[in-house]
Amino acid sequence: MRAITLLFLLLTSAFALAKPPIETGTFNNKAIYGYDTVAYWTQNKAVKGADDIVLTWRGAEWHFSSEENKALFESDPEKYAPQYGGYCAFGIANDKLVSIDEDAFQIYNGKLYLNYNKKVAKRFAEDIDYFIAEADKNYPNKVDLSVE
Repeated sequence: MRAITLLFLLLTSAFALAKPPIETGTFNNKAIYGYDTVAYWTQNKAVKGADDIVLTWRGAEWHFSSEENKALFESDPEKYAPQYGGYCAFGIANDKLVSIDEDAFQIYNGKLYLNYNKKVAKRFAEDIDYFIAEADKNYPNKVDLSVE
């Protein structure tokens, strides 16, 4: 019985530590909480996606405000998806998984970065190259990148 209990604890502990590669919040599976990732590029703002224009990528549901945006994402998801799976870029740079505010974003060197709030986004922008380098190192160790 002790061996079974130990095995259960080990398995559940490992599962609890493996976070999904895409941040979806606690109570759903919506990437960027249902906001349209392509709209950041095409409209330069956060736009809520529709409930009926959806596709699944890397284990999360991605919602779009138009079929055109869905098609753009489907043709090149790596281009349009936010860096670090949509977790706060500043948080990842500081070795933490933190949620985001959809309106706290920036596109830099052809990549989308989301942050916890606009104040954090401003701090991230002040030394963006440093924070990106740190986040690039930390992200693979924080999530389960084996999810396709």
